[in-house]
Amino acid sequence: MTTTRTTSAALLFLAGLGFLPARLPADIQRSPTGTNVNSQAATTALITFGNLRSQVPAEALWCGQIIPAAPDIGFKCDPNTIFGVLPIRYDQSRLSPNGSVFTDIMSIPPSVARRAYQAAARGENSAFFYVRRFTSTSGGPDEYVFVTCKLTGGGARVPFALLDVRLAFATDEPVQSVERNAAPPPFKAEISYNGTGQLVGRWEVVLPGDERPAGRDLLTEGTLPPEERLLQRRYTQVERFSVFLPPVGHFTLPGPDPSKLPATVDGLHEILLRIEASDDREADSDLAAAAAGEGIVHAGAVAGFQLPALPYFVGSVPAGVVPGGLALLTPREKTPISTAEPFTFSWSPHPAAALYRLEIADPAQKEIHAALLQPGITSYRAPSFLHDRAPQKFRWRVVATGPDGRVIGSSPWRDAAWAAP
Repeated sequence: MTTTRTTSAALLFLAGLGFLPARLPADIQRSPTGTNVNSQAATTALITFGNLRSQVPAEALWCGQIIPAAPDIGFKCDPNTIFGVLPIRYDQSRLSPNGSVFTDIMSIPPSVARRAYQAAARGENSAFFYVRRFTSTSGGPDEYVFVTCKLTGGGARVPFALLDVRLAFATDEPVQSVERNAAPPPFKAEISYNGTGQLVGRWEVVLPGDERPAGRDLLTEGTLPPEERLLQRRYTQVERFSVFLPPVGHFTLPGPDPSKLPATVDGLHEILLRIEASDDREADSDLAAAAAGEGIVHAGAVAGFQLPALPYFVGSVPAGVVPGGLALLTPREKTPISTAEPFTFSWSPHPAAALYRLEIADPAQKEIHAALLQPGITSYRAPSFLHDRAPQKFRWRVVATGPDGRVIGSSPWRDAAWAAP
């Protein structure tokens, strides 16, 4: 078997193309060893790394050529051919509790695909590489593990993956308000995707008083490692669906009959699109091949981002809600907040937000607490210590920032107060 320290140019070329394993039995394994990618758009795939031994993942790079990593182990990127690095906001990877298995979500941005396509157009190798570095916690050498990416169209041979999901009502209002027992307007999900496969899932609604979904709850099931899939929170189910998506790249999924949506309790409701993992050969990961167990992990409908929630409010429109703007929803102004039970800050979504910052301050505008939340999350459950930290009267607001870190929207400050004991 070819070892990772082989310097033969011929063996290196074959290993780079995925024809040779280029691993020792004790080295980190991965599955799949190679995958097809869309040459004109983003691509997402689940990669399982196994046989980790006191090693933790570090950065991940894409590059056009790989070279021996000696004195470290494996093949690393040639610094002269680096196409890009995995963005932190797309890093949905997870190390198993025992530290021996690493589930990586490889989200290739369109910019990387374009650079690889341009290199191929110049006559260079049409395959490029995704290289993940692992560092030793016991003083051993770093280990580099590569996955071969082969340029294709965005058709059936590319892993079935969601690239973008947008939920919207059939009106221009960002937050709908309906009377109790009335139905909101119809709504839909605009879905961009790669590959082809069965889109299976369900519509759910988060009711007032429910524990809000955490970041991992908003991922598609195929994005999670197997041990986490049954741990996602479940909410009130409205309807299930199962539709076949042909390899055309875009689909409009209609929502269920709006009369099925719950509207019997005043307060903020959130519609969730829950996508389950489907069987797609191009997206499968073989645990045995990765030395990570037995069986096949199905990852059809994988996505490198959290799915958005679609809010609607039962009762009168909260003060300050402006169509298209960033507005505060709950707690309402001049409504005392009970300290006997948990409560949630919530706000309307900003269409271009890359990050939300919730700020809580005293009447003199001195910051008491702040929280950062990813796009798609428009609520924050107040921590138990807030009552002890915040005075009787305090203020709060939400600030939205864009991908470049600049502020693109800010709500007005809202006064709040604790209820009398």
